[in-house]
Amino acid sequence: MKLEVLTLNESQKTQNSIISKIRDLINYKNLEPGDKLPSERMLSEKFKVSRSNVREAIQKLEFYGLLKSIPQSGTFVANIGVIAMNGMIEDILRLKTPDFKSLVETRILLELKTVRLASLRRSENDLKNIKEALDAYEKKALSGEDAVQEDLLFHLAIANASGNSTMNTFMLSITPQIIMNFEKYHVCDKRLSVLGIDEHTEIYEAIKAQDPKLAKEKMKKHFNVLYQYCYSTE
Repeated sequence: MKLEVLTLNESQKTQNSIISKIRDLINYKNLEPGDKLPSERMLSEKFKVSRSNVREAIQKLEFYGLLKSIPQSGTFVANIGVIAMNGMIEDILRLKTPDFKSLVETRILLELKTVRLASLRRSENDLKNIKEALDAYEKKALSGEDAVQEDLLFHLAIANASGNSTMNTFMLSITPQIIMNFEKYHVCDKRLSVLGIDEHTEIYEAIKAQDPKLAKEKMKKHFNVLYQYCYSTE
């Protein structure tokens, strides 16, 4: 798995553009609650963007309760009036881009929850995915290479193992922004990469043992440097 990283401004601008166009489409077609939107493929062709861009915009509107996707059926307008929908979309488009410290703080709070859930719900396949990400991180760290992406892929595998799709979506949405800013803000010290191998291993073993208390404790220890970054200047 490889993460595609866009600049924050480019990503936000593209997503807002698609959301605006979806709103305009709903208004132009006079779509009512329960009406079906065109497929992701059709929307991507119409808006001249990638299907993944369309999917991300739809997921954001789903999160706010404006759309509802049903597997094998499509995406539908949620049970909300047109005026209320337009107002909410305007609010969404005005949302400020979070600063890096806020993103990191959100990630810490999320992961303390996801690691606990992962230790309770993980499957054998989840363990396999987490271990593969751990091994990839270890290989890069020991060779002295930048292991930021491998680090975050390890954490994404844990989020996936939590079985909570909303938390997983949150992690997926903030991860590229964190990757993009790690070196810029000097939070990622390569000297800590080797230490991270042991910390990742301890987290993995706690999840494997299905010990939620220990898993949360090990994750909190792992985030010690980020805790200091977020709170030392307050």
